[in-house]
Amino acid sequence: MVRRIDVTGTAGVRLAAWEFADPPKGHGETDRAPGVLLLHGLMGRASHWAPTARWLAERHRAIALDQRGHGRSERPADGAFTREAYVADAAAAVEQLGLAPAVLVGHSMGALTAWQLAAERPDLVQALVICDMRASALGAASQREWEDWFRSWPVPFATLADVRKWFGEDDPWVERPSPARGEFFAEVMAERADGWRPVFSRRQMLRSRATWVHDAHWDSLAQVACPTLVVRGLDGELGRAEAQEMVRVLARGRYAEVADAGHLVHYDQPDAWRAVVEPFLEGVLTA
Repeated sequence: MVRRIDVTGTAGVRLAAWEFADPPKGHGETDRAPGVLLLHGLMGRASHWAPTARWLAERHRAIALDQRGHGRSERPADGAFTREAYVADAAAAVEQLGLAPAVLVGHSMGALTAWQLAAERPDLVQALVICDMRASALGAASQREWEDWFRSWPVPFATLADVRKWFGEDDPWVERPSPARGEFFAEVMAERADGWRPVFSRRQMLRSRATWVHDAHWDSLAQVACPTLVVRGLDGELGRAEAQEMVRVLARGRYAEVADAGHLVHYDQPDAWRAVVEPFLEGVLTA
């Protein structure tokens, strides 16, 4: 089953939330099952969480959110793409969907949103999974690299096969062929009259990224009081030393890494991802 649920975000922005499975078995009422909100990263969409949501749904009410500017959610031309807006949207989703106190599972930018919400509204969050997101500042050079990278995209793509090949093989950022990366980007393309283009605005993605890439986020991480699992791909963007320092800063932090995974941990190695996340959730939700 796939079900869309509309959520009203901050300033009235229309957000699309998605359930990718039937309600949890063994619960008389859906709202009695522990709630999980899944938050994708920059350029992602809720459907990237579908496999995770389906196994979570065996015991939880798992819902993935298309964040503002992404997927089927609204991308207002003059809307706010600030940290405050993303965090407020996530809080609105937790409250309107009746998930509190929720488990937040976030990838990359979505992980930052998750831990900022956990720091600001501990009443809404009972546990947290951070997937391959750094707490350190990345800096202006990183933002310029992204601007250059976006300009290098050969859009429009003639076919989805071309999308998969470019992002999985030909993209200069790809060190070795990655079919999973190609599939990841194929999911964020839509067919237009002239070919396949991203469903998001690259300009808005840069605006979103500019609100967090220049700053470090250790202070908000240190304010997270709930049990938190920090997961990194062995070949991802979050290094082992920084990940372990994040665990040390967290009040109740734990660490896990997934071999043969890059930044898209849950997409690269879904079985290994489940193997580290599921026991954590079982532990914190039955404690």
